[in-house]
Amino acid sequence: MITADVAALRKDPVALAQALIRCRSVTPSEGGALTLLQALLAPAGFECHRLPFTHPGTPDVDNLYARFGSIGTNGPHLCFAGHTDVVPPGDEKAWTHPPFDAVIEKGVLWGRGAIDMKGAIACFAVAALDYIGKKDGSVPGAISFLITGDEEGPSINGTVKVLDWMKAKGERMDACVVGEPSSLDALGDELKIGRRGSLNGELLVHGIQGHAAYPRSADNPVPKLARMIDRLSSTPLDNGTAHFEPSSLQVTVISVNNTATNVIPSEARAKLNIRYNDLWTRPKIEAHVRAICAAIGEETKARWDLSFSGTGDVFRTEPGQLVDTMSGAVAKITGLKPRMSTGGGTSDARFIHFHCPVIEFGLINKTIHQVDERCAVDDLHRLTRVYAEFLESYFG
Repeated sequence: MITADVAALRKDPVALAQALIRCRSVTPSEGGALTLLQALLAPAGFECHRLPFTHPGTPDVDNLYARFGSIGTNGPHLCFAGHTDVVPPGDEKAWTHPPFDAVIEKGVLWGRGAIDMKGAIACFAVAALDYIGKKDGSVPGAISFLITGDEEGPSINGTVKVLDWMKAKGERMDACVVGEPSSLDALGDELKIGRRGSLNGELLVHGIQGHAAYPRSADNPVPKLARMIDRLSSTPLDNGTAHFEPSSLQVTVISVNNTATNVIPSEARAKLNIRYNDLWTRPKIEAHVRAICAAIGEETKARWDLSFSGTGDVFRTEPGQLVDTMSGAVAKITGLKPRMSTGGGTSDARFIHFHCPVIEFGLINKTIHQVDERCAVDDLHRLTRVYAEFLESYFG
């Protein structure tokens, strides 16, 4: 039996966003957010599955998959995807309002996750429930929610494993909308239809430890590493393409294994992050980085190792029903014609695109991960209307 409190949340995206923000779901904690959504969706006829997953060396993560309607019978299966986990709030005393109190002041909702991305989850949940209600439960297809608790974490026990579970169960999707904050300056100014690939690298240069006063008895790896990262950083990868901005290699960490100023270290390390466009594949970009390191290694007689770990390949959803329908809904509600963007970081869309066409549309992303993350209450109402218009058009 649905409670009066939960029943009220079904119609109010702002109240639902507040309730979700008050769930302290810092990765990997569920914090009650998935439980709240399940309590909202199950009484409305959604078939709900709680999907906890585990993997050695990573924290256990709880996930939620909920579907209304049948698959493969009378219409398409549209999935809304998102995450209820949030990054830590940082110094809570530095916040204007406590990060998990969900305070509304002067038309602004303050709290960790308001933008990234409990606000959007509240909006598409209310929009979907309203659409189902208007159709008296007779939806021409299926609407589902894939909600993970691992997007801000290692992304191992979340969306990837839920997608594998769905595939094994025959839960095929025809299209997916991810509610990540996609707008830059105004709600609706951008619609993300792809992302650059993301690749991490770790470069290790070996040396011989010794006294700094006797360098001929040692082998200092630091200048050799510096030569490598200077060449890597100063060599442009490309100038961008028609649909993607230029690829980028950034050195993010440099470290040595000692703190004494009179000791030459035995090794030096650097960590890299590479964002690459559709001119590259992962094997091609790895080979390019290795070739630069090898050239410097030969010049400096360095002994070095290089390893890579990937977080997502480049992808782009071609314009078509999904993109055009969302673009039309955004224009109708906001008055803006959204730019088709492939910029920004990564999201779980990097996993979903292997299963179905996927786009991202959500709130303005200016304060994500910051102290004082916040969004305009009016934007929550307008985003709900965009999702509602999208649902009507997509199934219509």
